[in-house]
Amino acid sequence: MRLYLTALKPTDSVTDGFLPAARALGCEVTILTDRPERHPYAVACDVRDPRALIDAIEQLGRPDAIFSNSDHLQAETALAAAYFGLPGKDWRACVAAKNKFLMRRKLLEAGIEQVGSVRLSPGDPIPDGLPYPVVLKPREGVASEDVMLVERDLARAVAEVRKRRPGEALVVEEYLEGPLRTLETLGDGHEVRVLGGFETTLGALPYFVEERLDWAPPQEDGHVLGALRALGVGFGACHTEYVVTAAGPRVVEVNYRVIGDHCDFLMGDVLGAPVFEWILRVHLGERLPAMPAVTGHGCAVSVVADRAGTVKAGPESEHVVRGDVRLWHRPLREVGDVVSLTRTNRDYLGVIRAVGPDRARVDAAVAEYRAARPWVIE
Repeated sequence: MRLYLTALKPTDSVTDGFLPAARALGCEVTILTDRPERHPYAVACDVRDPRALIDAIEQLGRPDAIFSNSDHLQAETALAAAYFGLPGKDWRACVAAKNKFLMRRKLLEAGIEQVGSVRLSPGDPIPDGLPYPVVLKPREGVASEDVMLVERDLARAVAEVRKRRPGEALVVEEYLEGPLRTLETLGDGHEVRVLGGFETTLGALPYFVEERLDWAPPQEDGHVLGALRALGVGFGACHTEYVVTAAGPRVVEVNYRVIGDHCDFLMGDVLGAPVFEWILRVHLGERLPAMPAVTGHGCAVSVVADRAGTVKAGPESEHVVRGDVRLWHRPLREVGDVVSLTRTNRDYLGVIRAVGPDRARVDAAVAEYRAARPWVIE
């Protein structure tokens, strides 16, 4: 089986997740990327242009599957898969999920939910009469970059973001108050199955840095599944974030790929299942497998830099067992790196994921590990 995987920068999800999964399935993998020097055995291609992508694949050899886990390449990859008549996502759903303004419009038109949202193109005037507080975010942003709660003076906040994103469209949204949760789904074109979900702990406002995610299978997911249907999301992996407001669940954003920041690995650990293989199998035309019964608890804790400076010490990549808790640490920085605080997910120093029989024992193991192996920035 020949699998083409489109990518931009290297990620742990691809390098340590999807590529080993593809090999386990017996696939011959070709990475198509605009950064071939950063990927082993890659082929150079303008992957942001679906015409160039289709042309490159036709020249290299007919595919059995075309796949991407990149936030930025879902629509292009879906178009290529459709051209070759392969299982894939609806490109229109990819566009609507990526574009936060289009997502709000789709959900409003479908009568799913009404969340105030205004699109700001460069040069647009600041709208009057907005009900503060509001959330300012890039229309197609990732990793919480330039997402902030604005309690007054939106013009000043917009000007600040425009310094870093002079040509990009922004979105101003109603602030949704309540616990932040995720819904993790996988569809095979016939059905969409809930794999699970997480409770998200955020850092201090006005920023939205995700500091910790705890496994928490959703109790009521009907609203979010209805929103995904309205967007046309029904194939492959999807990571949806939503807030449980006083009026019920409200979608924050739809990421039409598997959850990141090592929570994809954590989900596999908790489920005791080859999640990366499951995702590739549906792109190869297979149906979803039976879901395993889940017991125990899992969490992913991001070690966030609390100051700017130079990394003087930090734990290396390792897997340790503490009693009946399994724990993994993945460093995202190296000794000698210079850290500049961005108030985004880019401030992560490392990620700890742990699974065990219950939350109390998992929490104790994580706390013990962090105390014994601190990150030092001076």
